[in-house]
Amino acid sequence: MERVGNTISDMELMGEKAEMTHEETVHLAELSPEEKVIEKKLRRRIDFLIMPLVILVYLMNYIDRNNYAAAKLQGLETDLNLNGQQYQTGLSILFVAYILMQVPSNLLLNYMGRPSIYLGFFVVAWGLVSACTSQVKGYGGIVACRFILGLVEAPFFAGVLFYLSKWYTRGELAFRMSLFYSGSLISGAFGNLIAAGILSGLAGARGLAAWQWLYIIEGTITVFIGIVICFILPDFPDTWRLLSPEMRAVAVRRLAIEAAEADVDDQTNAGMSQLKGLKLALTDIKTYVFAFAYMCIAGGGGFQYFFPTLAETLGYNKTISLLLVAPPYVFMVFYSLFHSWLSDRFGNRFWFFFYPIPITIIGFIIFMTTDSFGPRYFSLFLMNFIFAQNSSIFSWLASSMPRPPAKRAAAYAFFNSIGNSATIWTPYTYYDSQGSHYPVALGICIALQVLAGLSAIFMYFHLRALNKRQERLENESGEVQLTEKELRRLQVTAEYEGIDIAAARRLQKGFRYML
Repeated sequence: MERVGNTISDMELMGEKAEMTHEETVHLAELSPEEKVIEKKLRRRIDFLIMPLVILVYLMNYIDRNNYAAAKLQGLETDLNLNGQQYQTGLSILFVAYILMQVPSNLLLNYMGRPSIYLGFFVVAWGLVSACTSQVKGYGGIVACRFILGLVEAPFFAGVLFYLSKWYTRGELAFRMSLFYSGSLISGAFGNLIAAGILSGLAGARGLAAWQWLYIIEGTITVFIGIVICFILPDFPDTWRLLSPEMRAVAVRRLAIEAAEADVDDQTNAGMSQLKGLKLALTDIKTYVFAFAYMCIAGGGGFQYFFPTLAETLGYNKTISLLLVAPPYVFMVFYSLFHSWLSDRFGNRFWFFFYPIPITIIGFIIFMTTDSFGPRYFSLFLMNFIFAQNSSIFSWLASSMPRPPAKRAAAYAFFNSIGNSATIWTPYTYYDSQGSHYPVALGICIALQVLAGLSAIFMYFHLRALNKRQERLENESGEVQLTEKELRRLQVTAEYEGIDIAAARRLQKGFRYML
């Protein structure tokens, strides 16, 4: 076929094969009835194997990361002779390492194509580091362990966000992301219950303090789970051998239909595809806006690392304070699942990200301005609404970065690294001289929530403008020129779908970003 410059037109593509009927075109743009039956079985298999595994690992991820706050109430500061600022540095240093590893880790994960081995290895590694933390003797040791813990924990979260986006459609993601994120909320509840049990039952056993047993027990459990992950977690749909050929075909096809092209990277230059994905992510304004919004809600949710301390201001002893932390988290586990189910059902991300903002602000204000137990404890429930926003922004990002996978992997890593950068400095806002109301820290939380809302508004109108532009392109008559790069991506889709390039071009029509 003759090309003019570096472009090829739709008319030339259409000339390759005879024009298809309307029924054939519709069939290409959706699964057949037989494929939909297979899809239900596929989704059920994914849900019952993958989701419990990633939730369990995320639960341990948050427990191992946040046991630092519980250890504070169990004597860690006293035993290691830490002052307030040194304790906060130990908290913040984890996220310095965490951020440094995000982007290279996700690009390597996408390049390797073996999430089971890659993620499983790092789960074992952070379990070992957590267990070894029990043996530190001073400030230098705790800072070193926390830094290393950040390095080995970094691959997991952004890696799993990308991993789930390779298995689920955007209409399924919000609820699954919420299920995944529930691991952190469950850890907030039961991690502190476990800490309370250790504090009351193992303090002084075999000459070890309660906080040392906390690290040993939770780190050992994590190591075991990491080994299980290496052997059980499937990699990607097109490589999972336990799937029948029909299920593998449907798994790949349903994502291709939704993204308007095959969910695979350009293999013409495989060695550079990851760097190209990084470049694509860093030249897309959506990456920066989502990252900034996540930074705001991560900073606003920084109170979770001081939740036992906030609960202690209610006037009870340390064991009761740890127990009081659980109910707000348990409530949010169930509420966030309902929240995300509604988000998927209505096909909306913006409003479900936005409405928790005023609720959390009310919670912060109540905690800062009241002294009685009832209102202050109720405010902890309201503050926790910020965690409902997480699943919304995770799935909103996934549906806004539909292709190619290398770009999505880089975007998730950048998004998570920038988002967690807030946790480097926000711990320093929770200093003791504020008293029991923490007006500076919670005032900053309010400001960050306002900025998150403004970011969401900007993204809503930006995506709406992109959708309108797509509508105009589809309505225009005449030749629409395709670049050589666009043609190559169509060829990849055509090969995966078993169709010609003209039919692959039709799949792109009708694609819209989810608002």
